[in-house]
This record gives sequence, C-alpha cells and structure tokens, in this order.
Amino acid sequence: MLGPKQERAIPERQLAWTLYGKGLENMGKAGKPVEWPVPKPAANQLLARVDAAGLCFSDVKIIRLGNEHPRILGRDLQTEPSILGHEASLTIVEVGKELRGQFQVGDRFVVQADIYYQGKNLAFGYLLPGALEQYVLLGDEILRGDDGVYLVPVKQGTGYSEAALAEPWACVLCAYRQHPRTSIAPGGVVWVIGRPGCEQKGYHAGAFAYTSAVPRRILCTDVPETYLAALKGLALFAAIKVEQTAPLAELDVAALAGERGIDDIFILNADAEAIEKAAPALAKWGILNIVTDQPLARKASIDLGSIHYAYHAYVGCKGPDVSLGYVQKRKPALVDGGKCWMLGGAGPMGQMHVQLAIERAGGPRLVVVSDIDNERLDTIPTRFAAAAKRYGKQLVCLNPKELGEEAFDAKLRELAPQGFDDIVVFVPAASVVEQASEYLADSGMINLFAGIPRGTNAELDMGAIALRGIRYTGTSGSSIDDLRTAIAMTERGELSPNRSVAAIGGLAAARDGMQTVMEGTFPGKVVIYPQIVDLELTALPDLADKLPEVAAYLDPDGAWTKEAEAALLRKFAAR
Repeated sequence: MLGPKQERAIPERQLAWTLYGKGLENMGKAGKPVEWPVPKPAANQLLARVDAAGLCFSDVKIIRLGNEHPRILGRDLQTEPSILGHEASLTIVEVGKELRGQFQVGDRFVVQADIYYQGKNLAFGYLLPGALEQYVLLGDEILRGDDGVYLVPVKQGTGYSEAALAEPWACVLCAYRQHPRTSIAPGGVVWVIGRPGCEQKGYHAGAFAYTSAVPRRILCTDVPETYLAALKGLALFAAIKVEQTAPLAELDVAALAGERGIDDIFILNADAEAIEKAAPALAKWGILNIVTDQPLARKASIDLGSIHYAYHAYVGCKGPDVSLGYVQKRKPALVDGGKCWMLGGAGPMGQMHVQLAIERAGGPRLVVVSDIDNERLDTIPTRFAAAAKRYGKQLVCLNPKELGEEAFDAKLRELAPQGFDDIVVFVPAASVVEQASEYLADSGMINLFAGIPRGTNAELDMGAIALRGIRYTGTSGSSIDDLRTAIAMTERGELSPNRSVAAIGGLAAARDGMQTVMEGTFPGKVVIYPQIVDLELTALPDLADKLPEVAAYLDPDGAWTKEAEAALLRKFAAR
C-alpha cells in the first residue's frame, strides 16, 4: 500500500492518545496526543505500524465510564492509562527473534478485539493498548492467547480503511449468525417448573429422551408426581441427579441458580409470573423454553440486556412434546424475500446493516429504515437507492417524528400488513423494543443490535414465542471466525466496507472524531490514519474543497475508495 517514499525507518518517538479517566478532557494531555518512545519488541513480541483505525461507539462508552467500564476491570487509568481503538489495520515493522520463522516484516493483519489470555478477557483497545497510536507492541496475549493467535492475515492489495472496518463488519455479520442451542446443554443443569393445569396437558420429553445431550442435574419445582416419576425414570439410565425444590412462590431463585446459573429452564403451562421469576436464573447462553398452548394472561417483564450481553434465549412450543421448543423454525439471517425494518437504522452501524440487507444476494425484498434524524436519514437513499434498484429491493425511509404516531403506524401496517419478518433495533430503549414487537410477523425475529444495558426490562408478549414462533436475539461483539469471514468477503469483492466511511482524519483529529461519534454527527464511520498527524477531521463531501486531488478518486456516489486512500497517503508522505 505505502509507496517507496512512504516506507520510512521506524522513528524513535511516536504519538499516542492515552485515556486517563472519565470524559474527553482525560483523553491525551491538554487536548493533544502524548509523545513517547516507540517501544522495542522483545524476543517474543512484534512491533506493528498502525495504518488505519476506525472509531466506534464502544470507545465512547469507555470514555464515558472510565475506570467504571466493566472491561477496564477496576484499573486506575490515571496511573495506568488505556489506549483506545479496536478497529485496526496493522503492518508488522519489526519481528522479535523468537518469531522470525512465523512472521515477517511487511505482513499485514487485523486484530480480533476480544482477546482471552489465561482465562481473562483483556480486549485490544481496552486493557491492551489499541490503535490510536502510531506503533503498537503485540505480545503473548495476542500471539499466544487462549484461542491461539488473535491476528487475521490481510492481503497486500487490501485497503487500510477497509481492513480496519472488517472488525465492525464482523459484528454485523455475527448478528445474523447467532442462534441458540438445539438441545439441552450437555453436562448442564435443567430446571423444570410446573404451573397450574400442566398435569392435564400430557407433556413429555420427546426427542430429549433419546438425545446424547444429557444434563448432570434436573431441578423440579411444582412438578406433578407423574412427571416427576418419568424424569426419575429417565435419570436412572444416565446417572442424572433429580432434585425437588421448594414451591416457586417460596423459592430463593438466586440461591438455586448460584454463581453459574441454570442452562435450560422449562416452564410447563407457562405464565408470566413464572417466566419473570425464572429468567434471572439463566446462565450465559442459557435457554428458557416457554411451553403453552394458550395466550398468557399478561405480558412479562424481560431483561433485554441479558439477551444482548449474556445471550439468553427464549424459545417455546405448544407441547405436548417439550423438545419442539428447540427446533429452529428459521435461520437467524434476514429472511430471503421477506420484509425487514431497521429501527433507528440511519446511524453508522445501522447503515452497515442496511447495506448488507440490500447488497446481499437474496435477503429481504423490502427494507424499511426509520430514524428521527432527517440529516442522517437523507443519506440512506443517496448511498443505497441505486444498489436497491440494482438488486431488486424496495427501500423506504420514514421519520416517525415527522409523520406522527398514527401516520407512522399506518404506513408500517400498509408496508407490512402481516408484519415484518425481521426487525433490527439500533435504539437502546425498552419502549422502542416494546413498540417493535407489535409489528412482528409469525416466526418474526427482533434483533437487539443496540447495546442495551443489563437490567433494562421490557414488557413483552412471551406467549407469542410459543404460539407464533417469534424470537428475540442479540449479540455483543464478534468472534475471530466472523472477522475472518469479513476479511474474506472484502477481498473477494462481496463486501464494501469503505462505503461505511463518512469522515477521515489524521491522528491529531482522533479526539475530535470521538466527539462526533458521541454526538452522532456523521451517518457513517470515522477513520483515523495514525501515520498522518496534521489532517483535520474531514467529512467526505468536504474533500472536494479541502483535498481535491483526493476527492477525485472517490467513487461516483462519493464513497471512499482504496484509490482515494492511496492519493491521501501520497499527498501527506510528500510533505
């Protein structure tokens, strides 16, 4: 990527944005990055040049919370500052002697942000120094982590920006790949709760009676004697411990769940009271199976944050075979030929989802994007109308604030009289999720992409999960496999991350860039080029006036390109 004039010797000193505590005023010193020595890699380390860094709202969360951010783990940022930036494109510039057979100078990588080392989640750009510096050391945590090497190779012809943005794109791809288990957790804990009238329903284990996914314990609460005897009979063949608990009304659920939680919960002849009491007991990746053939008397209060961050899943069926709740009636991907609503979808991440929905082969035939910010909403047809026409998709943009509640409702009902197959929510508010749930089609899915805090409860019709097959899902971050997929799709030309770019800047502009992310100034991503220092934050539409020699290489729709990036690097390398 960098030409001969741009490849230069490793300097002795570099600039870095250090975060010393809560608030933008604690980013850097006196509003500027700090200067310190470029580190020398030890024998088991690599030194990488940071070529591009995307700014993310997750960075903003660290700035707002400082030492209180859960991923900072109580570290005192004042004495041990963090360097933000987890969307990074790196080039290796120096290799420790122990690694010279494995890595070479010039190798290019992106970093998997979620890093586990000796059982701890350290995370690049959180506890580990991130991309808002010119050079970064890569050590054992990244090179010998619990999952191996947390680096994904990048081809030399791939742009710096599009490589850095593979990380947020991996999060987008992950949102449509996540689905709950299709069986009981092997070796886990099952909790069966009987509700009044369940003894007349004839519930039975169905396929679970023959599965190899055997739990180690079954807890039974208010289970009729006939069901209890059947469970004990099954347990005889698999050495499962079956235990009766106190009645649900008297039960200390937190004590029952313990620190680990319960993997699978079955509520027979379910009601809202039992769902509300049992749900907090779910372990991470836990499943609550709602079994009922009748609507619930009322909605249940459900923690949305646990769906997003703890991957709690709510499944259900009418019975009497309770294993049917685990049968996947639809894939987590956007329904081919379906109707999709991107709620609050005109922001940077929302626009990436819109792009995926439109440009993906198959996918929904109708994409509705709603947002209360007209300036951001107006960029949707500018960016995607031509692609929507090319792919045979209908793209509709709605501002609920301008339309008013009644007209907005009428328009949604007109567009999707049977409801939406997919609703992706980018607004972290319970009331918005409650509203969205009223527009789901049978077997529809609400994807909680917004980072809704744990403890944020919404009143939802949980009976519809069993009776209509609706689902709620959510993901936080992505896996290294998602990152590999994003890079591979980019390098095959199936994904265009650069279309997400709204503004660019040099390293000195990173603090201003964070401010715009906080305020939602731009409808797309801000990309920082750390090897350029003095480029002010510049929106792409302003490039024609400020850097016409770079703007000349934007695509016909005004999107960022590898060619524009190369022109930018040439210009600043010549200074």
